[in-house]
Amino acid sequence: MASPYSPPHVPHRTKQPSLSQLRAFAAVAEHLHFRDAAAAIGMSQPALSGAVSALEEALGVQLLERTTRKVLLSPAGERLAVRARTVLDAVAGLMEEAEAARAPFTGALRLGVIPTVAPYLLPTVLRLVHRRYPELDLQVHEEQTSSLLEGLAAGRLDLLLLAVPLGVPGVTEVPLFDEDFVLVAPAGHPLAGRDDIPREALKELRLLLLDEGHCLRDQALDICREAGRADGAEVTTTAAGLATLVQLVAGGLGVTLLPRTAVTVETVRNTALGTGRFAEPAPSRRIALAMRTGAARQAEFEELARALRGAMEELPVRVVGGGS
Repeated sequence: MASPYSPPHVPHRTKQPSLSQLRAFAAVAEHLHFRDAAAAIGMSQPALSGAVSALEEALGVQLLERTTRKVLLSPAGERLAVRARTVLDAVAGLMEEAEAARAPFTGALRLGVIPTVAPYLLPTVLRLVHRRYPELDLQVHEEQTSSLLEGLAAGRLDLLLLAVPLGVPGVTEVPLFDEDFVLVAPAGHPLAGRDDIPREALKELRLLLLDEGHCLRDQALDICREAGRADGAEVTTTAAGLATLVQLVAGGLGVTLLPRTAVTVETVRNTALGTGRFAEPAPSRRIALAMRTGAARQAEFEELARALRGAMEELPVRVVGGGS
């Protein structure tokens, strides 16, 4: 029987190999049989033989040794078969990623969240994602605002959940909700239990705040300045997180401001604490999603924002920016 394969005699590489040629060679390398290899990849046997010959011509090496009984890989063929499979696997991975990119809410979504939001909003976010977007691979990174913005600009992060306004060029903010600040004080404090605290009361209180770098610290200081508190007024800063801050308040070291979404989590089991609400309009903060302006997934992120607004209507917040 005539051999369906003849080794090439072109010694120099003339062009780049094609994916079809690599698939043909990989199939022959796996099956060591032209008929079985052709059937495995849905190609005719003459076309398979021609593709392997063309690959050998392109590479300038002999890949196969064809005898009357079987097909053998040459030493070069043994080495290059591994490379060919690696290339084909990489192309398959590329196609899978492209398919994920075409289909919204699939593949990885790297979400950056600030520490004063993460513990209180992530349960709502995760429930929504698991229920509504089961194919989405949500990856959460908790960092301070400056680090999140650096990650967004560098492409390390895709989307941020944080307090705004940011005022950063090239970043688009999609608002989710506003939430009031609540005064947290030791139990028995004159302001604990009130729902009409004037902002001016902040002028004389011993205020405990988060460390430098937390946006909540800056927001609280802005509120205090608006209330007429002097920039030089005493502010004791000893806490890296809200849980520690609340414990310092319970210990009688001062008072602090918490966003309403954090109040239940941080105070509900501590009888040494009391809370008070401010008179309207209460000081508040706005939470939003932030993305790179012109992001390829902008429509997907905006749809996620709409879904989040609906899910967050159960929280003690005022949803903004559109319906759910």
